[in-house]
Amino acid sequence: MSASTSPMQRALELAREAGASGEVPVGAVIVDPATGEIVGEGANAPIAGHDPTAHAETLALRAAAQKRGNYRLTGLHLYVTLEPCAMCAGAISLARIGRVVFAAQDPKGGAVVHGPRFFEQPTCHWRPEVEQDVENEEAASEMLKAFFRARRG
Repeated sequence: MSASTSPMQRALELAREAGASGEVPVGAVIVDPATGEIVGEGANAPIAGHDPTAHAETLALRAAAQKRGNYRLTGLHLYVTLEPCAMCAGAISLARIGRVVFAAQDPKGGAVVHGPRFFEQPTCHWRPEVEQDVENEEAASEMLKAFFRARRG
């Protein structure tokens, strides 16, 4: 990531790469806010990886945990182009991510501001700060809409 590229811009690049390879276009980046360093990133890859858990967020979490040598990623920030699903929200909580910033809302599959609102449940033991990146919402939403329009033919 260059100095002029924001974490969300990098996540959008990863989402474009996922879409170009036939995956749902979602990208995720994990950043150390103290240094600005990307410590993990991922693009959706369940089809290519034959892995239903290979969502952008889980791949970014795995990469960051490997780099840090610890599954606890306390204090790090996750930038993702789409509101996380329940599985990813659970993984984010288990990793102790400090802050989640997402671009597009997902009324059908999202679990942060929609659906189960995972982080608001009493059984959720770690709650990150959550913010929607409204500045990049349209770009992320349009990428997803165009992907699905093309798939429907």
